[in-house]
Amino acid sequence: MAETFHIGFLLFPNLTQLDFTGPLQVLARLPGARIHLVAKTKGPVETDCGPFLLADTDFTDCPKLDMLCVPGGFGIDQAMQDADTIAFVKRQAEGARYVTSVCTGAFILGAAGLLKGKRATTHWAWHAHLARVGAEPVKARVVRDGHLFTGGGVTAGIDFALTITAEIAGESVARAIQLGIEYDPAPPFDSGSPDVAEPETLKICESRYAGRVAEFEAALAAALG
Repeated sequence: MAETFHIGFLLFPNLTQLDFTGPLQVLARLPGARIHLVAKTKGPVETDCGPFLLADTDFTDCPKLDMLCVPGGFGIDQAMQDADTIAFVKRQAEGARYVTSVCTGAFILGAAGLLKGKRATTHWAWHAHLARVGAEPVKARVVRDGHLFTGGGVTAGIDFALTITAEIAGESVARAIQLGIEYDPAPPFDSGSPDVAEPETLKICESRYAGRVAEFEAALAAALG
């Protein structure tokens, strides 16, 4: 029987649902995995697309984690300024075998001082801001620096989870999980990255994010003091 491997997902209001559920779908299949959904208080946590997630433990009761995973979303603006959230992340990171993030969850790690001098990635629209938390920005779907793993935007969380599964349990296990969830992406459009998207598509997307990025910049400045 596999040794219990405690994986904790940090939940906070207005997180991006797929940042969490993509990796969860993979990591829940990791041999010996025990999943903990952790929030400041137990109970429902609203995502960015409406549905609620149910936190089953809080910062006080959460056990020592082998892996801490921090998703992103517009709610990071508040989460990275919350002293209790940052204290929890710092505390768990001290003893975790793996400290990880998906998308803009990287900035919660950054606000906790965990990205200083580390190679890291995040969603493309926020990528340049990684340097402000002391990280070395790397444009990739998944970036590893020691026991730190960061994933790019949203769907990259699945790639991240498969990559770290191979690290923990071996490539054959990761491949079997990939097959089990039929992760064989064949998108109908070649516009999933700013490097390949048509200029007009990129312009539309950037304009939609402009207000959010400005709000984030102010929140990050406040979080970093």
